[in-house]
Amino acid sequence: MAKSLLIERRKPGRKPVKKRTQVKSKKTVAVSVEQAVATFTTRRTNRWNVSERDWRLYNKHKTLDMRRKLLDKYVPLVRNVATRMAMGFPKSVELNDLVSTGVIGLIEAFSHYDPDRGVKFETYAVPRIRGAILDELRALDWVPRSTRAKSREIERAFTFLENKFGRPPEKTELAKYMKITMQELHLSLDDVTGTNMLSLDEIIYREDDSRQVPRIETIIDLTAGSVLKDIEKDELRAYLVVAIDRLSNQEKLVISLYYYEELTLKEIGEVMSISESRVSQIHTRAVLKLRGMVKEKFSMTG
Repeated sequence: MAKSLLIERRKPGRKPVKKRTQVKSKKTVAVSVEQAVATFTTRRTNRWNVSERDWRLYNKHKTLDMRRKLLDKYVPLVRNVATRMAMGFPKSVELNDLVSTGVIGLIEAFSHYDPDRGVKFETYAVPRIRGAILDELRALDWVPRSTRAKSREIERAFTFLENKFGRPPEKTELAKYMKITMQELHLSLDDVTGTNMLSLDEIIYREDDSRQVPRIETIIDLTAGSVLKDIEKDELRAYLVVAIDRLSNQEKLVISLYYYEELTLKEIGEVMSISESRVSQIHTRAVLKLRGMVKEKFSMTG
């Protein structure tokens, strides 16, 4: 009875969905995925545009022109390796420099490659290209390799402890984890700190308005004077003339001989026919008077 009702409720002209149709669609999807992966793999393999026929012709004739053309076809391989390596290097390292150095490794790999061993040239060349790039960077690096290794060790320890505690670790915790003394840690930090280099042309964000500017625009020269400081110095210098004039004749003479004539206390004592200790007392009294008058004038507290 239930079966007959289901048959009556089914719309005319509509066929029931069969399970084998669903299975067939899954197989179709699986086949399409496999084809896509195969196509992608084929494209990656052939993106250097070098075929076995190219190698057979070169191994048969080995002319300079064929060698040059074959090397030109492998330049994208060098760029691919250099691009991947550049992701882990500072921004100051130019990609074109890495590619140029990698081409040297490509040429060396090409010279020593033996096709009879059954290894693809790409498999043989990639480690040589990477090695050439790393060797050149080490040669240009002015920091010793031991210092670089020490920097990486400190960085790994710092990262581990920061993840463990949920905060930046203290120096004592860092030294305990690295199993070194505090003195050794301070020496290592001093050694590593001097290896950090920043580019003045690097674009960074300002802290006040989050605007992108070159790093050089955010550097403040603390030793450089300003207009306000120059005005304050001129005003202070002018008032010192007035303040010195209020000192006694003996104090004026000591100040003049000590600061303007640059005589020593002993020489001033010989000029004034008094002892060196007496000159020191006069000088101290005069300086205290001047300091008090300046504080009173400019409302200084220290």
